[in-house]
Amino acid sequence: MLANYLIGLREGLEAALVVSILVAYLVKSDRRHLIPRIWIGVGIAVGISLLFGAILTFGPKGLTFEAQEAIGGILSIVAVGFVTWMIFWMASAAASISGELKAAVDKAADAKPWSLMVVAMLAVGREGLETALFIWAATQASTRGTGSSVVPLIGALLGLLTAVVLGYLFYSGAVRINLTRFFTWTGAFLIIVAGGVLAYGIHDLQEAGILPGLNNLAFDVSHVIAPTSLPGTLLKGVFNFSPATTWLEAIAWVAYVVPTMIIFLRRIRRRSRPAKAAAPAVPASGTRP
Repeated sequence: MLANYLIGLREGLEAALVVSILVAYLVKSDRRHLIPRIWIGVGIAVGISLLFGAILTFGPKGLTFEAQEAIGGILSIVAVGFVTWMIFWMASAAASISGELKAAVDKAADAKPWSLMVVAMLAVGREGLETALFIWAATQASTRGTGSSVVPLIGALLGLLTAVVLGYLFYSGAVRINLTRFFTWTGAFLIIVAGGVLAYGIHDLQEAGILPGLNNLAFDVSHVIAPTSLPGTLLKGVFNFSPATTWLEAIAWVAYVVPTMIIFLRRIRRRSRPAKAAAPAVPASGTRP
């Protein structure tokens, strides 16, 4: 539940910040009459995201077990790719996103009436589709073997609702948080979660017969951490940890998490390092310039 809550909070907060910037800019530029177009675009984006989530949830139900596992594995890997791109994009574009959105608003406001609606729909829709895909994949991974997906979905919904409240508070100026630090910590956490989703996708492809090694376990600590125990449930729900992990799952997890985390932390450190102005060279006394 915690993992899905943070996924919903982070993804929802990105979308809420986008909407806050768009609405606030229209208000400050005395173009309040254009705000309904923003909300129409947001509504369309939310509807498309919900439809996409419903298709992911109910679409494969009538397929064979192997086909369901194959689709689940492929979509889980795609979700990891999207969320990784999102983490790095947000780390590099957070400082310039406001200016880019305002430029898009100015251009759309002078164009056709529906242009501004499209700007809002695309800005929010991208976050919505990524959120639907990754929450679906994380929910599938955290409920493997339990069959209950209600609690993870409640966690995601609570995260999205928290993001909506924070977005409103940002817009009204009632709250200030360090967004750079927030996205850094949640980005690092999501890399761990994405590693678990990737391992789950690999396991699905193994069960579908697409990848080998389903019975070659790297470790099995089920006798120590039972999947139905409280520690097992917490580890599964937060980090998608499986007590019985195949070699291919373990290799995929390490091969993704270790280099991705190193690159992410290096990029964050490079971005936060204050730029030092080069000191002018001072000629030694007695030397000619």
